[in-house]
Amino acid sequence: MEQSLDGLLAEEGRPKPYRRIEGDLSLGILILCDHAENTLPEAYGTLGLRSEDLHRHIAYDLGAAGVTEHLANALGAPALLTRFSRLLIDPNRGVDDPTLIMQLSDGLIVPANVGLSAEEIEARVNRFYLPYHRAVDRAIEAGISAGKPPVVLSVHSFTQAWKGVPRPWHVSVLWDKDPRLALPLLEALRAFPDIEVGDNVPYSGQLKGDALYRHATSRGLAHALVEVRQDLILAEEGQAEWGGRLATALSQVMRTGGALHAIELHGSNNEVSGHAGACAAG
Repeated sequence: MEQSLDGLLAEEGRPKPYRRIEGDLSLGILILCDHAENTLPEAYGTLGLRSEDLHRHIAYDLGAAGVTEHLANALGAPALLTRFSRLLIDPNRGVDDPTLIMQLSDGLIVPANVGLSAEEIEARVNRFYLPYHRAVDRAIEAGISAGKPPVVLSVHSFTQAWKGVPRPWHVSVLWDKDPRLALPLLEALRAFPDIEVGDNVPYSGQLKGDALYRHATSRGLAHALVEVRQDLILAEEGQAEWGGRLATALSQVMRTGGALHAIELHGSNNEVSGHAGACAAG
């Protein structure tokens, strides 16, 4: 089905809604960036927002794509990055999540998302959401077929303040019940001097239906989500610095091997769907 969707997009002259950084499957690592771009197809305009609003966190995770690129290149690991704004449809939500297509984000009404028909929602799911997730599925299957079920690391960014309250963390690791990647990654990051490392802040990693739940929790793959504070990665220099830090930390963790590549179903602390603590627009 994914190949036919990609083929249809190609026939229509549309780019794929994701891009891939090639890497060595034998490393047993897959890196994701769910909110990589603020891109909107021409037909959608600005969704009724001001153009400057599309350069805010409500539209994408600023700096996350650059960090992902540096991390993937440093490790030689494969990565998948979206090529559409989270305002169009959020790939880090389940299809039944009420925040899949945001009508209101950080106090802003998104006019083109208000009162959408079932047909338009389905069209966005089929054109943007599903091709990305099926590409992730393919990458995971390729890793398993290569004999190294991959650990899955998702890269995001968060704003330095929320409603006027500063956030002290430089980086944070979000996770659910599976500790295999998250705990050693926290330890490795805390070894860097003068860096404040958060654990499941400013969001919780416990969201049924999000990208890691769909691709890692439900499959029994070790996984974690890394959040880097945006003001540290707005420029190329910061993106390279944090990509390098994450590469160093992840390399250290991967040397432990063992259970990281085992398929183990740990379940979730949040088997009841909810979105209050998820990776939100802040």
